[in-house]
Amino acid sequence: MKIFTYILVVIATLLCIYNATKLDFSNLLQGDSLVALISIVASLCAILILLIFMTSKKIQDKVNNNK
Repeated sequence: MKIFTYILVVIATLLCIYNATKLDFSNLLQGDSLVALISIVASLCAILILLIFMTSKKIQDKVNNNK
């Protein structure tokens, strides 16, 4: 499970980087730039959720080892 979450974080990071190349800063909220901006935000949210999940698993492991 740990490796799977790391793989998902890497994939989300690569998607974020790819979509950053599609941004047109002169027309940020129009056309493909808007789609890329939404995709970047979604990728960052996915990374944040996965990091919270990994932290909760670490806490759960520590609690279970102390019992």
